[in-house]
This record gives sequence, C-alpha cells and structure tokens, in this order.
Amino acid sequence: MVGVEQVRAAARSRGGLALALVADDAAAHSVAKVVPLLVAKGVTILGGITAGELGAVVGKEQVATIGVVDPALAKGIRALGLPVREGPRRVD
Repeated sequence: MVGVEQVRAAARSRGGLALALVADDAAAHSVAKVVPLLVAKGVTILGGITAGELGAVVGKEQVATIGVVDPALAKGIRALGLPVREGPRRVD
C-alpha cells in the first residue's frame, strides 16, 4: 500500500498490515492522519528514510508512507536495520 489513505485503509482491513514505513520528512498532517491508527492497530512503524527515498522504491517522486501486508516481506525489510519509529518491536 502506498500513500496515507491506502495505508490507513489497509490498517483497518481484516488482514491489517505487517509493517509500515513512514518518511521522517513527511508532512505533520500526513503523520497525524496515519501514525495514531497504526499504533492503535499494533503495527510496527519504521523510520530513518525520506519521502524521496520511499518514493524511489515505488517509482514516485515522494511518498509519505508505505504499508507492507506480506509478513515475509516485512521481516526482510526489518532486517535492513531501519530504526523503529513507533509501535511494538515485534520479532517474527
């Protein structure tokens, strides 16, 4: 899931999210819309990445947040060592 609204929708869905990445330089409004929901749903949130870097991953100029549904992919991303921004520090 790419973008604040899509990540919010995925977090609310039955399967939920395995992980979220939120750009350190995301607009405060965007962060305020998504982070509290992710925390409430128990989703680990990684930071240490810019909106430009997140955008490059998905072929866009800038992206505030990306949600990961697949647990195996989430585990691989966590193994990269990005800092936990908020949420539980789950280990799969």
